[in-house]
Amino acid sequence: MKAATGELNLTVITIVAIALVIGFFGAVLWPQIQNSINSQWGQVAGGKASGGQYTEGQAGT
Repeated sequence: MKAATGELNLTVITIVAIALVIGFFGAVLWPQIQNSINSQWGQVAGGKASGGQYTEGQAGT
């Protein structure tokens, strides 16, 4: 019985730790990542939209 209780406690601790990591990622890191993606997307587009298609020669201009 003691072994089963110990395994249950370890399982609960693991689930709580995973939930904390996911919560931290969602609350702290994801908004920063999303803002970075959006700003880079805007720089790449640069007002030279080509209908979502890559056109030769526009990269880096």
